[in-house]
Amino acid sequence: MTFEELNISTPILNALNDLEYYFPTPIQEQTFPVVMSGKDVVGIAQTGTGKTLAYLLPILRQLKYSEQRDPRILIVVPTRELVLQVVREIEKLTKYMTIRVVGVYGGTNIKTQGQLVYNGVDVLVATPGRLVDLTMHGLLRLKSVQKLVIDEVDEMLNLGFRPQLLSFMEILPQRRQNLMFSATLTAEVEKVIEDFFLNPIKIEIAAHGTPLEQIIQMGYEVPNFTTKANLLQHLLVTDDELSKVLVFVSSKKSADRLIDRIGHKFPDQIGIIHSNKSQNYRINALKQFQEGMHRVLIATDVAARGLDFTDVTHVINFDIPEVPGDYIHRIGRTGRADKAGVAISFVNEPEKSLQLEIEQLMNLHITMEPLPEEVEISGLFSEEEKPNLFDKSYLPKVKHTVSNGAFHEKKDKNKKINLGGPSKRPAKIGKRKKFRSGNY
Repeated sequence: MTFEELNISTPILNALNDLEYYFPTPIQEQTFPVVMSGKDVVGIAQTGTGKTLAYLLPILRQLKYSEQRDPRILIVVPTRELVLQVVREIEKLTKYMTIRVVGVYGGTNIKTQGQLVYNGVDVLVATPGRLVDLTMHGLLRLKSVQKLVIDEVDEMLNLGFRPQLLSFMEILPQRRQNLMFSATLTAEVEKVIEDFFLNPIKIEIAAHGTPLEQIIQMGYEVPNFTTKANLLQHLLVTDDELSKVLVFVSSKKSADRLIDRIGHKFPDQIGIIHSNKSQNYRINALKQFQEGMHRVLIATDVAARGLDFTDVTHVINFDIPEVPGDYIHRIGRTGRADKAGVAISFVNEPEKSLQLEIEQLMNLHITMEPLPEEVEISGLFSEEEKPNLFDKSYLPKVKHTVSNGAFHEKKDKNKKINLGGPSKRPAKIGKRKKFRSGNY
């Protein structure tokens, strides 16, 4: 099927042709008629299958020109980067339409964003926190929202946004269409669906945990952070095929330590994004990686969640994610658009159990390769990698013995008998109390 067969309007179709998009993906093809019918939708599909266009195409197809100020379409996503990405996609698709789109997110002046909203908006893309802030300050009214889209809802709940979700969903109009898209479907997500969706149609393209077939998965057993850094450096030096590499780490601290260790070995080739970096810094890092100016991008899961990168040759799991589903999100950044991709995992001893959970989820074994002889194996462990000596499992077991108490003979001065108060003591003879004459 082509996009022309989906009953897409001519302005959107022209924009798709400019982008050289001619054939819808399965999630786009199956979602379009259901959303057009007005029913609530829950779309489950792997990262990289086109979920963003799956909800944008039917929404924009039905959106009519209006001069009203309040937004009619509300799209909620977990991160600032994803806000910017969705806004860019809408701007591309509405090239031949008169549609006002605004993106709002934290870390910037709320009054400036409030003014943008006040000027009038058709489609509002927002992070949950800033959305609630704008409504609480009276800068945004949601009474005209006709369609609500929650994208990457599982990650939103993982980040602790459930109170914000409940807060703004309760003030939305009761008569609205709800659309939810994600790569995973957890118990928490099911609860949100049960509370706020009306008989939704579930569209599931691939079972949760099924990896994309064109991705080669492999791994190395690596003892610690320093050796992992040595291995990454070795691979970047010896393998020219690692031309566009996305490296995932578990924390902001690990990301900073990694770029401090190998960044000077690859000048002007490595970028980094995490939530402590300024918004402009993160936008520039993403742009330089996407345009090929940077060969490597080091990122945390939160910063890179939902971002659409093209032509990523390799995904490297420098740290294994604690949530198995996050592994699927990570490796889905490569192997897109029918191109082959490679996912490499660095696994230390504590992470082997996480690897096993991932393999069980995928029903697939990750091939482990021998560590190259050229890689220096370090005996240094970071503070996070050292065992916690105060953990009860590391403390020696204490033998408890029954004690009858200690015994020793009292000294003579401590052998006095308690005779009670003065009234019970025997009178002392030969001593009289003397009185002075002035006492009467």
